Amino acid sequence: MEFNRRQALLAALALAGTGSAGAQSAAAWNPSKPVRLIVPYPPGGSSDIIARAISQPLSEALKQSVIVENRAGANGNLGADVVAKSAADGTTMLLCDVGALAISPSVYTKLPFDPSRDLRGVAMLAYSPHLLVVHPSVQANTLAELVALSKKSDLNFAVTATGSAPHLAGVALEYATGARWQYVPYKGGVEAVRDTVAGQTQVLMNGALATLPQVQAGKLKILGVSKRTRMPLMGSVPTIAEQGAPGFESGTWQGMLVPRGTPEAIVARLNTELTRIIRSPDVRGRLAGQGAEVLTMSPVEQDAFFNATRTLWGKVVARANIRAE
Repeated sequence: MEFNRRQALLAALALAGTGSAGAQSAAAWNPSKPVRLIVPYPPGGSSDIIARAISQPLSEALKQSVIVENRAGANGNLGADVVAKSAADGTTMLLCDVGALAISPSVYTKLPFDPSRDLRGVAMLAYSPHLLVVHPSVQANTLAELVALSKKSDLNFAVTATGSAPHLAGVALEYATGARWQYVPYKGGVEAVRDTVAGQTQVLMNGALATLPQVQAGKLKILGVSKRTRMPLMGSVPTIAEQGAPGFESGTWQGMLVPRGTPEAIVARLNTELTRIIRSPDVRGRLAGQGAEVLTMSPVEQDAFFNATRTLWGKVVARANIRAE
């Protein structure tokens, strides 16, 4: 099963047409109370890193406090549910992996909310590829060697949660290469990285923002990048696609969402400010230094991206028969 980010983006743009938060909706708006920025994962993950980077500039732009709240649980669904059931007034926002959120309806037998019905996109912010890494003790230095090792040894593959984007990326990699591993689910990327560093698990695919520091510190060995082209930070590291899995690409797409029904003027203002902040040299530079690239979309484009991604990953979920309670 091939997953290609460009397919999802092109589909999103085709569905979006010319719709965007136009000037007619960009009326000035400042919240009358502090803004809650819900991150549905533990501290230290990719979404949390971005939330911390933008919260102060957003507070200055909105002339109001912006408070980052980590509401981890159920593969991001607990925090997403909090936002879905909040007042649609722009003061409660969700910053999460949009791709992971799109997977949830296919994986979970019962969700307390419907992402498409109860949430809407505000702004896409950044993309960071998954890094395929192993504990340094693993006797493999290439994807081919890892695949061969997986067929004769038991390898534990750490995933942020059952049905998470890294989990499905691992499944897709199995289909593409014939690899075999045992999945070990965690409550978030931080825990998955921690146990792989400790050698409790041997293989991991996770977003570059949270994983690259461990590679740079020599605590994890990188075998490939799940990106269409090589990362500028690590030009000598080959992509997964060029190691026998043509077209393979996955990663994390951090974006902002709000409750469905939030007025267009508020969505437009938030899109304008968030896009400006994430594109600023300071924030863009910090993210680039950690392996993430700025990736912005209009609210309509983000919603279309969500729907296209939901369809793409839904096929992987159905084929692997992945289910979570």
